[in-house]
Amino acid sequence: MNTERQVACPVCRGPSLFSPRNPWRPFCSERCRDVDLGAWASEGYRVATQAPADDAEDDKTPKH
Repeated sequence: MNTERQVACPVCRGPSLFSPRNPWRPFCSERCRDVDLGAWASEGYRVATQAPADDAEDDKTPKH
């Protein structure tokens, strides 16, 4: 019985061995790991946020 798990590589979606025997896990190869690192380094990954409303700053200002 093989207890080592196969997962989809986050970059190429190919099979990747999720085991200590795979030094690049969860990636399938050093190349895919480097592609992912390059995307982070060039700010290719971003978290979407919603811009505050224009009047949001006015709400914080005390009114006299």
